[in-house]
Amino acid sequence: MVDRKLKSIAAMARRRGLLRPRDLAAMNIPRQYMVLASRQGLVERVGRGLFRAPGTMMTENQSLAEVCKRAPAAAICLLSSLRFHDLTSQNPFEVWIAIGQKARSPRIDTVAVRIVRFSGASLTQGVETHDVSGVPVRVYGIAKTVADCFKFRNKIGIDVAVEALRDCLRQRKAIVDELMHYARICRVERVMSPYLEAML
Repeated sequence: MVDRKLKSIAAMARRRGLLRPRDLAAMNIPRQYMVLASRQGLVERVGRGLFRAPGTMMTENQSLAEVCKRAPAAAICLLSSLRFHDLTSQNPFEVWIAIGQKARSPRIDTVAVRIVRFSGASLTQGVETHDVSGVPVRVYGIAKTVADCFKFRNKIGIDVAVEALRDCLRQRKAIVDELMHYARICRVERVMSPYLEAML
C-alpha cells in the first residue's frame, strides 16, 4: 500500500514537473507521504513545500514555474515577461511578478522575486497562460508588457522600454492598435506615442 502511494507520487512528479504536498489530495494521499518519498529519493526538495522528480532538466523558465507554483494568482511581468517573450537582451536575476494592490505578498524562498502592484484593468488585462514544466504560468502578453514597461519606466529605465518597443515592432510581435490599446489601459498613451511614431 505504501509502495503504491510512493510510486504514484513519483509518477505525478515526473508528469507535472513541480509538486506541492497539497497536490496529493487529488489522489487521496496524505501530505506526509511527500516527506517519505523525498527520504527515499523518489522526489527532491526544491524549496519549502516544493518538490520535483530527481534529475529533472532545468529549463530557462524553471524559475518562473517555481514562482507560479507558489503564487498562482500572480502574473509574470516587466523584465521577466520581456525575457520570456525574447524581447530584451537583459537577463534579470529576479522574477518580476504583478499582484493586486491589496494582495498579500507571496512567501517564496527558492527564487529572488520582485513584486510590482497593479490595479484594475492593468492587473487583469493581457494575461496569457503558458505551460512550463507542467505548471500553468500566467504571463502578460507582448503588447501589454511593452505598455507596462513605459508605465514603470522609472523602475526599469526608459531605455529598456524603448528597446522593448523597438524589438516588438521589428520582430512584428504586436500590431500598433494592440500596443495603443494597452497603452490606454496603462495610461501611458501620451508617453509612448512619440516613440511609436518615431519608429514607424
